Amino acid sequence: MRTVLTYTTCALVLAAGAAAAQEKFPSRPLRIVVGFGAGSATDILSREVAVKMADRWNQGVVVDNRPGAGAVIASEMLARASADGHTLAMVSLGHAFNPSYLAKLPYDTLKDFAGVSTVADIPNVLVVAPALKIKTMRELIELIKTKPGQMNFSSAGIGSAAHINGELFNQAAAVKVQHVPFKSMPEALTNTIGGNIQFVFASVSAAVALVKSEKLIALAVSTKTRVAALPEVVPMAEAGLPGFDFTAWYGLLAPAKTTAAVKNALAAEIARIVTLPDTKERLLALGATPRPSTPEQFDLIVRNDVARFAALVKATGIKAE
Repeated sequence: MRTVLTYTTCALVLAAGAAAAQEKFPSRPLRIVVGFGAGSATDILSREVAVKMADRWNQGVVVDNRPGAGAVIASEMLARASADGHTLAMVSLGHAFNPSYLAKLPYDTLKDFAGVSTVADIPNVLVVAPALKIKTMRELIELIKTKPGQMNFSSAGIGSAAHINGELFNQAAAVKVQHVPFKSMPEALTNTIGGNIQFVFASVSAAVALVKSEKLIALAVSTKTRVAALPEVVPMAEAGLPGFDFTAWYGLLAPAKTTAAVKNALAAEIARIVTLPDTKERLLALGATPRPSTPEQFDLIVRNDVARFAALVKATGIKAE
């Protein structure tokens, strides 16, 4: 009996050790899929997270840019990935906008993904080219009204924060400006500087250097209060649209069946990264506010915003291009 117990105990110990080895996370390099191009706020945050994750876990972390279709391409890749936590996606609030705006998606926004953690909030800044010769948002609104159907705004793609901000501006200002999507925010900004596009609601992180170098003129920030990265720029609520307040969240998603243990490990790592002094300093300089969360909190944010944007699309009659 004593020998049998010894063998049984050894077998249990070996089995437990094998299970622990299988559950070790991460066990290989990770990939963060990004639905927008290099230089976008989503891309900037992904690369900040990737570097710190790689250092911490001694595993490679690749940022895989798959721009296009309002980040639907990237989201579909995540929905079909193995639910082991090694493939993630950095998304913005446009992820919650797409179900109402786009007629058909190759995935279910609420069923095919699992929240890991929000990463940061980033406001937008309304910028125009110097050649437009306007200095305030009120002047822009008046110009739009004198040129009905002749002006447009750009974005980093359908469903991006810049797109949503532009549609909210149309609604609040009672104007109709045509949306022209590009594959990346740098491309949208370049076309604005060149005069092909009249204005863009760019993330502060993407536009701050261009504003400081005076290649673009900042008319207003999208939040109710001023932004530390651009303290001289007034909020839209003060610039002529009382009550206007828009801030984009950004966060990491995993495939739906990812285990709680893996999601919690990833969420804890995000919380660690965004509160590191050097990371926090860089994010704040870009106008981003660190915002870690639990997986459950992020899931709730997505569900609430899916409902919020469904109401917006219904009220405004926004149509996909």
